Amino acid sequence: MASSAPGRGEGQPILRPGVAAAAVAVMLIVGVEPAAACYPRVFSFGDSLTDTGNFRFYYGNNSGEPALRPPYGETFFRRATGRFSNGRLVLDFIADTMGLPFVRPYLSGRRAEDFACGANFAVGGATALGPDFFRSRGFEIGDGRVHLDLEMKWFHDLLELLCRSGRSGCSDMMSQSLFIVGEIGGNDYNLPLLSRVPIEKIRSFTPSVVAKISSTITELIGLGAKTLVVPGNLPIGCVPKYLLIFKSDDKEDYEPETGCLRWMNEFSEYHNKLLLEELEKLRKLNPGVTTIYADYYGAAMENFHSPERFGIEEPLVACCGGEGPYGVSLSTACGYGDYKVCDNPDKYGSWDGFHPSEAAYKAIAMGLLRGTYTQPSIASTTSSCPQLTELGSSVEYKSCGTVLHFSAVAHVIGWVLFYLLFFSYRFYSSLFTVSL
Repeated sequence: MASSAPGRGEGQPILRPGVAAAAVAVMLIVGVEPAAACYPRVFSFGDSLTDTGNFRFYYGNNSGEPALRPPYGETFFRRATGRFSNGRLVLDFIADTMGLPFVRPYLSGRRAEDFACGANFAVGGATALGPDFFRSRGFEIGDGRVHLDLEMKWFHDLLELLCRSGRSGCSDMMSQSLFIVGEIGGNDYNLPLLSRVPIEKIRSFTPSVVAKISSTITELIGLGAKTLVVPGNLPIGCVPKYLLIFKSDDKEDYEPETGCLRWMNEFSEYHNKLLLEELEKLRKLNPGVTTIYADYYGAAMENFHSPERFGIEEPLVACCGGEGPYGVSLSTACGYGDYKVCDNPDKYGSWDGFHPSEAAYKAIAMGLLRGTYTQPSIASTTSSCPQLTELGSSVEYKSCGTVLHFSAVAHVIGWVLFYLLFFSYRFYSSLFTVSL
């Protein structure tokens, strides 16, 4: 049989699949040039929008939380990881794009080397404020709930593990790391909203929520942090569960362009306005620190104004849940009761009625990393981060600093194939018959 491969002389062997596999193996053995990560570490704080697995370790597998079992996690990881979605979160896309492995949940590690690339302290259900705040206002959230002060305590514990020679020995680590403080505060509002606390009273919580976020940022800066990303709240008026619970016959309650609840989105904007004002004060007090506002609200609203740009067909509908126009019901929930799961989660804006789908999270991350939804732009804060130009897929855990350049891969493959062909001619010509 004649070979049509160009550039081969008479009698040279055709490269068989086994040889190609060997070439790839050699490529992996010799290694390729690593791309330096934008930041050596990421430390993250927050709630279920950011939790990459801490809930499982804090509350246990027997907590009854459906996020700890399928169908959660099945889109990307093919298993439940403790993320409150069908796949990756904004934090995952940020870490991956910046050349880092997915951020390890703090409660899953024990040794310093477990946190070589940072740690995530976020826990599903976490609040910014502690239970005493709500108790003093006649509202009970329980003493076992995680809040920002506890997450910061864990961070101090981690510093003790990483900085054996004292905190001064961690000054470079702090100054070179990226800190993501939030999204946090959503549950400070969600819990009373679900208990039908009047929105006017909930608005009175906002200055305290923002003050707690601010004091956490100030504490991190005092420890040496130089680059912080602080997300605002998502548009909660577009959450399917809230669209069901607060369904109204008054058309004026809805945004005509999106179908989201106007008054709830206005509340999210109120929180974000106060947060922005506070961040501006912090910038003036700390001129040597880069404090970036991540406009989750604006980035998320792109999903509702132009869902087709992201392949989303049902921006206000949950993929996993119950019946009804929003894919949710009061009697069932994703993982509870007689729930239903859609065929293609990528076409839905919400995963379970409360949390965005992976497709929605990716769209938000793209807006933050490529668009105009960070103030100042994340890309402008680091001079050596080509990864920001591309959002790619990833395995769950990469080794630090081993993101591969495709040009380097192609270069190595070429040389490996050349040497395999050149030095293995006699051996392979005895195994394969080539007719020209």
